[in-house]
Amino acid sequence: MSKPKFQTEWEEIDEEYQQLQETHKVYRQKLEELTNLQTTCSSAISKQRKCLKDIRLSLNKCAQDSDEKQLQLILDIKTQMKEKENVFFDMEAYLPKKNGLYLNLVLGNVNVTLLSNQAKFAYKDEYEKFKLYMTIILMFGAITCLFFLNSRVTDEIFNFLLVWYYCTLTIRESILMTNGSRIKGWWVSHHYVSTFLSGVMLTWPEGPMYQMFRSQFLAFSIYQSFVQFLQYYYQSGCLYRLRALGERNQLDLTVEGFQSWMWRGLTFLLPFLFFGHFWQLYNSVTLFRLAALEDCKEWQVFMLALTFLVLFLGNFLTTLKVVHQKIQKKVQKND
Repeated sequence: MSKPKFQTEWEEIDEEYQQLQETHKVYRQKLEELTNLQTTCSSAISKQRKCLKDIRLSLNKCAQDSDEKQLQLILDIKTQMKEKENVFFDMEAYLPKKNGLYLNLVLGNVNVTLLSNQAKFAYKDEYEKFKLYMTIILMFGAITCLFFLNSRVTDEIFNFLLVWYYCTLTIRESILMTNGSRIKGWWVSHHYVSTFLSGVMLTWPEGPMYQMFRSQFLAFSIYQSFVQFLQYYYQSGCLYRLRALGERNQLDLTVEGFQSWMWRGLTFLLPFLFFGHFWQLYNSVTLFRLAALEDCKEWQVFMLALTFLVLFLGNFLTTLKVVHQKIQKKVQKND
């Protein structure tokens, strides 16, 4: 007598279930091995760093009483130590580590390390697309508020969108930095300052002072979005070429400013950037003048003036520093 069809199907399912249990058991064992290896690597890196710190102090003391041959040896060792530090940085991008203060406040003690290259690149690409789409949305939002809808409600929606956008960028950038992306310096702080500025704009109540600055701010937002779109379009192409040549890290990102790797091929963006920087200064001067008026009672006016001034100084001086360094290197090369 043949088995009923449902019994045959059940036995097949049960057999697959047994295989699944065995596979999952192997997976759990491998996961335990992986966790142990991660702990071992993290401890070894910490030990190496401590040893390098100690030997660096010893080398500094020895350098004071060394001859030329020994000094050259010390210099070579320090170069190798620096290379090791870079290797440790790359290693840690694939190891779980504690979140920084900001991520701990926002997400809690959650492991955000992505262990595979595929996952890292996918997250980076998603971050870049998010920036591009939001830049376009913010540009059209500012155009709508400036030319079509002179309403406090739409202004609040636009300002809230700015706050959400910059908050999201800071979180995503912190996760990318945890995973090995080399974002540093002012371009990290820039988005925190922009978040604060957008938050103050959001709380600025309706009144004569707000209306006097409204059009100028929206026009600035349109221009800023336009420049950010230009930067994304040209920087992404430049980064793709440099990655193909092995000159840039796979997790390098587009930024709202000018960095040394952009010198070849992207210097035409500098006039657009400098114009935007001086527009920030103009916004600051306008707000300081408004704050000096007797009718001005809102604290937001003076605070925004200071924040725009900080943005101008940070953006302008950082860009100027990169340009100055590149020109100096070019002059030295020619000499």
